[in-house]
Amino acid sequence: MTSEVALLGIRHHGPGSARAVAAALAQWRPDAVLIEGPVEADAVVHLAAGKDLVPPVALLAHAVDDPSRAAFWPYAAFSPEWVAIRYAVDHGLPVHFIDLPAGYAFVPAAGDRPWDRADDPAEEGGEAAEEPPADPLALLAGAAGHDDPERWWEDVVEHRAPGADALAPFAAVAEAMAALRAEGLGESRRDELREAHMRQRIRAARRAGHRRIAVVCGAFHVPALATAPTVAHDRALLAGLPKRVRADITWIPWTHRRLSQAAGYGAGVRSPGWYHHLFSTEGDPVPRWLTRAADLLRAEDHPVSSAHVIEAVRLAETLAVLRGRPLAGLTETLDAVRAVLCEGSDVALELVRDRLVVGDALGEVPDGAPAVPLQRDLARLQRSLRLRPEAAPRDLDLDLRKDTDAARSRLLHRLRLLGVGWGVPARSPVHSTGTFRESWRLCWQPEFAVRIAEAAQWGTTVEQAAVGKAVGTARAAVELAELTGLVETCLLAGLSGALPAVMRVLADCAALDTDVAHLAAALPALVRALRYGDVRGTDHGALAGAAAGLAERVCVGLPPACVGLDADGAAAMRARIDEVHGAIALLGPGPAAAGTTVVGTAAVADAAGAPDGLPDGLPERWATALRSLARREPAGSPATGVPGLLRGRAVRLLLDDGRLDAEEVGRRLRLVLSTANAPADAAGWVEGFLAGGGALLLHDPRLLALLDEWLCGVGGEVFTDVLPLLRRTFAGLEAGVRTTIGARVAAGPLDAAPAAPGTGGALDPDRADAAVPVLAVLLGVRPRIPRQPAGRDT
Repeated sequence: MTSEVALLGIRHHGPGSARAVAAALAQWRPDAVLIEGPVEADAVVHLAAGKDLVPPVALLAHAVDDPSRAAFWPYAAFSPEWVAIRYAVDHGLPVHFIDLPAGYAFVPAAGDRPWDRADDPAEEGGEAAEEPPADPLALLAGAAGHDDPERWWEDVVEHRAPGADALAPFAAVAEAMAALRAEGLGESRRDELREAHMRQRIRAARRAGHRRIAVVCGAFHVPALATAPTVAHDRALLAGLPKRVRADITWIPWTHRRLSQAAGYGAGVRSPGWYHHLFSTEGDPVPRWLTRAADLLRAEDHPVSSAHVIEAVRLAETLAVLRGRPLAGLTETLDAVRAVLCEGSDVALELVRDRLVVGDALGEVPDGAPAVPLQRDLARLQRSLRLRPEAAPRDLDLDLRKDTDAARSRLLHRLRLLGVGWGVPARSPVHSTGTFRESWRLCWQPEFAVRIAEAAQWGTTVEQAAVGKAVGTARAAVELAELTGLVETCLLAGLSGALPAVMRVLADCAALDTDVAHLAAALPALVRALRYGDVRGTDHGALAGAAAGLAERVCVGLPPACVGLDADGAAAMRARIDEVHGAIALLGPGPAAAGTTVVGTAAVADAAGAPDGLPDGLPERWATALRSLARREPAGSPATGVPGLLRGRAVRLLLDDGRLDAEEVGRRLRLVLSTANAPADAAGWVEGFLAGGGALLLHDPRLLALLDEWLCGVGGEVFTDVLPLLRRTFAGLEAGVRTTIGARVAAGPLDAAPAAPGTGGALDPDRADAAVPVLAVLLGVRPRIPRQPAGRDT
C-alpha cells in the first residue's frame, strides 16, 4: 500500500496561509494530519474538539522538576496550524505533532543541547560556530526586488485567495524554498535535527496505515521533508541526542498583544488584530475595518462620520493602486486612517494601532485542561470572587469593610507574594487617606501560567503556597527592611499562618543588626502594618513591640550614625529620617511644645493617643534625637562632622512639629549662613531645610531676607561650586512658590511681611482654637481642650 503525503508549507500566524491550508485540506481530504509542534502535545490536542478552547491560546510545556524552564507555542484563529487542528478534530481524523520533544529544550546547560554543540569537537569551548540563519522570506523578497519582506509576502500570499487548485500555491512556495536550500542558505544544526525527527514521524504515520497524509509545517522545512534521506541516516543523526528532560504540557490562554511581541514569549506578529480581521471577514475587509476604526474613534469623542469612512476607503484603494499592490494592506489602510479619520493626528492613530491593529483578545481554556492544583484553586477563587482575568488593563477599587472586597484584596496580595503580578497597587481617584480603601490595576499576562507552576512547590492552594513562600523568603532574607516589608505583606494578604515564623526571624535579625540605616529603613513598613489592624481585624501586639524597639534604637543611634557621611550617604539618610519621622508620628503623637498653640492635625492627633503596646514619650525621644542632630556643627574634617543637609532637615522637622519657633529657626539660619561657615555646607543646610516645601519663606520674610543676603554675599568662585546644589534645592519647590519668591525678591527689601487682609499681620489664637472642635468631628477623634485665653475663668 502506497502512502501519499501533501506537504503544506506555511508561514506561522499568516491569515493567507490559514485560508490556503483550509482549502488544501478540503481538496486533499487526508486521513491523518501531522503538524509541526512538540510531540508531547498529542496528549492535549483532543481538547480542541470542544467549543471551550477559544484562540488565541498556546501550548505551554515546562520541565517537571523546574517549571521555570518553559516554552510556548502560541496559536491564533488565523494560525494555519490551528486551522489544521480544527479540521482534523471536526472530521474525526487523527492529528499528531511531529517536531522534537520539548524536553530537549530544557536540558540545563546550553552546551548539552545538540543544536548548541559544534560539529568539530576540537573547536575551542565546544561552541557552535554557525552564524544565525538568514530569514528565508527576506532572501526571497530581495531576489524579487522588494526591500520589505513583510509587504512582499502579503502581496504574493496573504492577499490572494485560493485558486482552482488549492495545492498549487504550496508547490510554488516549496520550489522557492528548495532553491534557497540548494544554495545552503538559512540552514542550522537545530533545523537538521528537527527535520530528521519530522521524517521519522511521517514514516511512523505511513506504517500506521494512513494513505493520505497532510503535513502542515514551516515552508522552509518542506524541501527537507520532500527528499527524505535513508532511515539509517536519520537514526544516526538523532542518536546523539541527550536524555531529554521530563516535561508536562497543557493549553493556556494567550493574547493578541503577546503575539505582537517578538521578544520573550511572543511570536513577533506585528498586527494580530488586523490579521484576525483579514481571516474572519468575507469579501473586501477594508471597508469593514475602517468602519470599526470609526466606531472606536467616535467612542473616544473624535468627530468621525460615515462620510469620513467613505473617503478613507477611497484613499486606501487609490494608494494600493498607486503602489502596485493587489489589495490595500495595513500600510495603506493606516495612511488613510491618519489622513481622513484622524485628520493627521498621530495620537488618535496610536489609539487605532493599539486597539485594532494589535488588540486585547484573550483566549479561553476548558476546565478539563491539565493544570497543577494551585492553578485550579486560583480558577476557583476567580470564579467565586467574580474576578475574571482580562488582557485589557482595568482599575478596581476595593472597600475593605466589605467581605468580598477584603477577600479580593487578600487574593491579589497573595498572588503578588507568589510573583504573579495580576494586580498592581494604583492611586485611587478618590485620594482617600483611610486604610479601608485599596485601588488596583488588573491586567492578566499569559506568562503568569509559568509563575503559577513555579509557585506550586509551596502548596496546592493559593493560601498554602503564599504561606510557604513567605516563610521561605523570611528564612532566606539578609536585610531587616526585607523582613519588615514581608511582615506588612503577610498582614495585607491575611497570612496568619506565616506571621509567627516571620516575626521570629525578624526579632533575631533586629537584635543582631546595629546599622541605624537598616533599622530606619525597616521601621516604616512595620508602622504601616499596624494601621491595618482595625479594618482587617489582625492582632498587632507583637508588631507594636517590634516597632517600638526599632524606634527606640533609631532614636538612640541616629546622631552618631550621621557623622562623616558623604553626599550620597547624607541624601540616603535624609530620606530615612523623613520616613522615620512619619512613622513615629503614626506610632504615637506627643504633646506640642510648651507655650505653642497648635492648630490642625497635630492638635487633633494629640488626642488620639498611641496604639496599645507602645511606650509613652516616644515622640519626645525622637524630638530629642533631632535636637541633638540639629545642634551638631560641621567640624574641619568630614569624618567628624554632620552634613548640613541633615542638620537643616532636623531643624525643619522640629519647626513643622511646633517644637521650634520661627525666632529660633531664624537664629540658627543666621549662624549657618555666617561667613564662618563653608558655603557648600550652608547650601546643604538650606536644601535640607527647604525640602518638602518652601512656602514658609513666603510666610516668614525674615528667613527669605537672610537667605537672600547670604546668597548676595557668596563670592564668585565659591558661587560656581554651590550653584548646582542651590538649583536642585529650588527646583524641588512648587512652581507657584518659586514664582512668588522671585517676585518678592525683585520687588525690593525683604524686611517686612505682607499683612493678611483684616488681620493686621497677627494671628488670633482664639479664632484658630475655635476651628479645632470642627476639625476633630471631621476626623472622628476627641479634640484636645483648647487653650484658654489669659484672664478667662477656667
